Amino acid sequence: MDAFFAELRAVLGDKGLRIGEDVPQANHTDWSGHTPARPLALLLPAGTDEVSRALRVCHAHRVPVTPQGGLTGMAGGAIPAADGVALSLSRMNAIESVDAAGATLQAQAGATLHAVQEAAREVGMLFGVDLGARGSCQIGGNISTNAGGMEVLQYGMMREQVLGLEVVLADGTVLSMLRPMIKNNTGYDLKHWFIGAEGTLGIVTRALLRLRPAPRSRATALLGLPNYEASLAVLNRLQQRFPGALTSFELMWDDFYDTSLSWLQARSAMAEKHPFYALIAVVGNDASVLADELQETLGDAMEAGDLSDAVVAQSEAQAAALWRVREAPAEFPVRMAPINFDISLPMPQIGKVAQACIEALRARWPNLASPILRFGHIGDSNLHITVNARDIPASSREEADRQVEDIVYGIVAQAGGSISAEHGIGTIKRPYLSASRTPAELAAMRALKQALDPLNLLNPGKILAL
Repeated sequence: MDAFFAELRAVLGDKGLRIGEDVPQANHTDWSGHTPARPLALLLPAGTDEVSRALRVCHAHRVPVTPQGGLTGMAGGAIPAADGVALSLSRMNAIESVDAAGATLQAQAGATLHAVQEAAREVGMLFGVDLGARGSCQIGGNISTNAGGMEVLQYGMMREQVLGLEVVLADGTVLSMLRPMIKNNTGYDLKHWFIGAEGTLGIVTRALLRLRPAPRSRATALLGLPNYEASLAVLNRLQQRFPGALTSFELMWDDFYDTSLSWLQARSAMAEKHPFYALIAVVGNDASVLADELQETLGDAMEAGDLSDAVVAQSEAQAAALWRVREAPAEFPVRMAPINFDISLPMPQIGKVAQACIEALRARWPNLASPILRFGHIGDSNLHITVNARDIPASSREEADRQVEDIVYGIVAQAGGSISAEHGIGTIKRPYLSASRTPAELAAMRALKQALDPLNLLNPGKILAL
């Protein structure tokens, strides 16, 4: 180890290397809070060349490397190995260029999502991904988990925002794929191998991102809904009235909405309680026309019996207050011991599956003290369920998680859904990957891993068991 650390120090300098007890506790795990482990060292490269040279050292010494971004992941994908090193991209956080005419932005992987959003906004453009963790999560991590968030309806997942990547492979080889064209059919599109790969195939160091024209106006509204089926009817009505302009349709079950208000110590924007709430946003070029059309559409939905109540934000401050209720998941790790589910299902089945999960969990543990929280980006088939592990009688946190996961993922598998919609697999969901992937698909994934990382040094133990 002395020779290994000496070689790393020669590459990274004193600022770029922390060894043993000098590794901050924050780098022992991610936002999931699972199975913390102190790595042998924390590498803090200042540029791609340092990433490449450091990986060459690790490759030569056969030392595993866990890449870390903003550590906001919920699947354990950034938890390091005790016999390996963690590599943080936090020092590589530059916004390198913004081209409004070409609608592109180039950034280092450690730039936060918020920094990218602000850089786009400064030139009158918009970046099409938004998450509650925007101030902490990093672009490299967003790419490595193929993040979704709250505007997938209009702009798509992170994959749709990536024009090019720079990636460093396990042996230090640098792949430069930074080409600013939407159309580029020249064989295998290698960048897609690394989007959603959670750092198991290579470490993303730079990204060339696609920007969109910023809308001139935005209308935000909170809807009260009588049942899940009504939410789909309202969603369909909004998409027909505002084709391509409905950016968000965030559905919240009453358990989530009420819990979020209690954490915020806030009052509901609605006088009456409802079984479901939806937070929506539509965009357009004329604020007054947009407001009139939204009011008319919501009125039609009320007459049809699909909408019980609606509050349209009258200012940016009121819109922000409505969004704070939806962004409560950022509080989960400090308010509870969350067992988080990030699942995807055919839209018509989401209401039934969510209810089936509640019934199965309460049948198994009738005395659960905390509410089971349900919310999701329903327009893109994404459902989140969160259970408080402190309510589950078990000998360990891992046992509590496994008992709950067996129930929920079993129901998801029967419904033909996906065990991960946008947070990746990491270590937490790895035992259940076969519920969403066929044996042939898993074999192809292993072959790709073997080809690019034959020594299994990049984020070992994540996604696949090798």
